[in-house]
Amino acid sequence: MGNGELKGRVAVVTGGNGGIGLGMARGLAGAGATVVIAGRNAEKSRRAVAELTGLGAEAAAIECDVAEEAAVEALVRGAVDRFGRLDVLVNNAGMNIRKPVQDLTLAEWRRVLDTNLTSAFLACRAAYPVMKRNGGGKIINIGSMMSIFGASFAPAYAASKGGIVQLTKAMASAWARDNIQVNAVLPGWIDTDLTKNARKEVEGLHDRVLARTPAARWGAIDDFSGIAVFLASHASDFVTGTAIPVDGGFSVMG
Repeated sequence: MGNGELKGRVAVVTGGNGGIGLGMARGLAGAGATVVIAGRNAEKSRRAVAELTGLGAEAAAIECDVAEEAAVEALVRGAVDRFGRLDVLVNNAGMNIRKPVQDLTLAEWRRVLDTNLTSAFLACRAAYPVMKRNGGGKIINIGSMMSIFGASFAPAYAASKGGIVQLTKAMASAWARDNIQVNAVLPGWIDTDLTKNARKEVEGLHDRVLARTPAARWGAIDDFSGIAVFLASHASDFVTGTAIPVDGGFSVMG
């Protein structure tokens, strides 16, 4: 999906300098969108922008701590000031602290929820008036298969990703009249820096994932390019409030 169907559109991707966010940014750029990468690691974002411009896309980076209200509002203003509009928002920034509930501190709980869930609320709230003024827009929130399943080693992460799905539904129902479609993507086990750490911390995880996944492999970040283009394009104009697993069939197995 890279035939220019997003030409003229501007997309902001939080956490777009690596992992699933970068896979989505590649897809959006390949389809003709201008992509703004938002992240805290300026050097990592610079490399991501260089890669996207190497694909022939227009791209820029804005340094942003997505858990900070003022920083998120500045991110949206900065994107609009530079490129004149905002059509697509991908809320991908996320983190995990793997501990059982009884060992998790309140500060750790808040850090995970602020990064994964509150950040999406802040970015969507900031983007809404811009998209409404433009006559519509697309919001893609990144959940997880843990939006569906529990995990003993990731209580805060699972809570945040379950919240992403319900926030998506609430915004989809509220903003449909403004021609803003809001959907969630639920990644399965994807080969990223985040899951590399999980494989070190959770014994036997790699083999269990392969055994349960019908596709018999871990996902790759480029598996998210197509779904990003679909949910950002006119092809999904009558799709809103959904939560779409991209997991190689993991979630359909009993």
